Amino acid sequence: MLPLGVTGPGGVAWQYVVLFIAVVASWAGVPAIGASALGAAGAAASVGDLNLAVVIVVSTVAGEVGGLVGYAIGQRWGRQLLQHPGKHQEGREKMIERGEEAYSRWGRVAVFFTPALVSGTAKMQHGQFVVWNLLASFAFSVSVAASAYGIGQLVGGKHSARDIITLLVGLTVGAAIVMLYRRRRHRRRPARDGPGSAQAA
Repeated sequence: MLPLGVTGPGGVAWQYVVLFIAVVASWAGVPAIGASALGAAGAAASVGDLNLAVVIVVSTVAGEVGGLVGYAIGQRWGRQLLQHPGKHQEGREKMIERGEEAYSRWGRVAVFFTPALVSGTAKMQHGQFVVWNLLASFAFSVSVAASAYGIGQLVGGKHSARDIITLLVGLTVGAAIVMLYRRRRHRRRPARDGPGSAQAA
């Protein structure tokens, strides 16, 4: 969690550094930490400790950097890591299968819903990954940070048009990502069930 109470010389800069590191780690493969740090940063911006625009920029850049790290690991060692014998080998192998299936059916949009490591393992074209991962990172940053900022403002008793619009932007971007995922998922099922049913028959 971000040290939201840090004050004094360098306090604000330190919070941006912590945010950057957390989001890089998250996009490189460490789950949950990035969203938690970004939500905390958005809340800090709502009380004036941080700047929301800077939070979004830092998070977007960090997501791109972390994604490229995860992609490089996946491209070079992904299969060895995910198929390495061990306690969770079956789950890791299913992750590969689902990731590759997502890319074969969804194309570049799969970057929004699969770990960067899987993108590298699936051999997505590097140039395409750079662009689509940046878009995914920006959408994630706006959704989480703007939502946390807007909620923080409303809880603090601030109900200006700007605060409400910021909250709506964050929620709208998040909802759009969820809807995109559901549409792709529903579109996938008939395609998968159809051939499977035909073969079974």
